[in-house]
Amino acid sequence: MSAQPASMSRPGSRTPARRSGRRGPEADLRTEILNAARPLFAERGYRGTTLRAVARSAGVDVALVAYYFGNKEGLFTESMNVPVNPREVIGRAFADGLDDAGPRLVQMFLELFESPATGPALVGMLRSAASHESTRKAFSEFVSTAILGHYEELMPGPDTRRRIMLVGAQLMGMAVLRFVLRIEPMVELPREQLIADLGATVQRYLTGELADG
Repeated sequence: MSAQPASMSRPGSRTPARRSGRRGPEADLRTEILNAARPLFAERGYRGTTLRAVARSAGVDVALVAYYFGNKEGLFTESMNVPVNPREVIGRAFADGLDDAGPRLVQMFLELFESPATGPALVGMLRSAASHESTRKAFSEFVSTAILGHYEELMPGPDTRRRIMLVGAQLMGMAVLRFVLRIEPMVELPREQLIADLGATVQRYLTGELADG
């Protein structure tokens, strides 16, 4: 299962402004923007990087960056080789409400890591974030700013951030044990059993009672 990147969405009636002078074909322009974005995200993090700064580094109009990638989130996911749009995955899991959203999240998470189209890139992303400080910082800020913000839109209420962190700990822990470290008991656990067991815990974190602090 692979989500269509934000960069594929293009307004049909708008022609973006470009810097004067000779430029390459469209594919080359997109590559120039991505090549400019990667070191900026690594150096400044997600929060500290702006579309205007990326445009300035690439030598293009900022409207061109927005035209190709939609927003900073779309630019980040493509420039850092995130193979899916997290907002789309979260949106699908919550589309039918919070009831049974826990098992749906676990199932979708497993499908992403099991898919040949997205799994290798996700495993590589986790390994890179664990071993490179600049990558860890960029992804950490992306999760805190973009992904957590979307969760809060979908499930507003008390203890929202606490609940989201607990859900994330379960899902990421499962991914690391099953797909990165490949710990045998976790790898050997049948898929449906894992969805049932972990899904129940995730569901409690989403909608159940939490321990008093």
